[in-house]
Amino acid sequence: MFMKSFIYGTGNSAKLQYMRKSLTPLAIEIIGINEISATLPIIEESGNSPLENARIKALAYYAALKQPVFACDSGLYIDGLSDDEQPGLHIRRVGNRTLNDEEMTAHYAKVASGLGGKAKASYKNAICLVISEEVIYEHFGDDISGEEFYLVDKPHPKRVEGFPLDCISARIDDGAYYYDYERDSVASGDMAIGFQEFFYQVMKRR
Repeated sequence: MFMKSFIYGTGNSAKLQYMRKSLTPLAIEIIGINEISATLPIIEESGNSPLENARIKALAYYAALKQPVFACDSGLYIDGLSDDEQPGLHIRRVGNRTLNDEEMTAHYAKVASGLGGKAKASYKNAICLVISEEVIYEHFGDDISGEEFYLVDKPHPKRVEGFPLDCISARIDDGAYYYDYERDSVASGDMAIGFQEFFYQVMKRR
């Protein structure tokens, strides 16, 4: 399979490294948005779903770069919270504030504490890849969203910048922290395979 290069529209270095590792079997080169010299737009993520936000970002970056670029977006949903209380698309935003990694960990650990010390949670992920103005590939499905997990109130000592909630994420089957299994993130494994399949199908069509 021949090499293809795509720009990943994210400034999160942890997400960039995760995607690079996930797509290693496909010999795809992933270039971070911060690794190119270009004037980039300030993007308002005004969509009503992860897919809408992924599309907004990918189209805006493509308009600026005129190169194949993709973007992802996520929503977090926690059992036991009302619809109004769900983080949804605004995982980092609480009230009128955008939380840093440490503040996110503390905030969601407190949420888990209020739900009895742990609560089932899941991410819903989406991806939009813009090849040209006429050729756009999108996906919003369970195969790229990872497995359901416990959000817990006692953080694991390990931290990975850019993935602040992984230290308070535990397995459903045995309650063990994912970090105790030396995995890169809560959504490795099946989710990586989902992203591989998405890009495999894109490359096959091209």
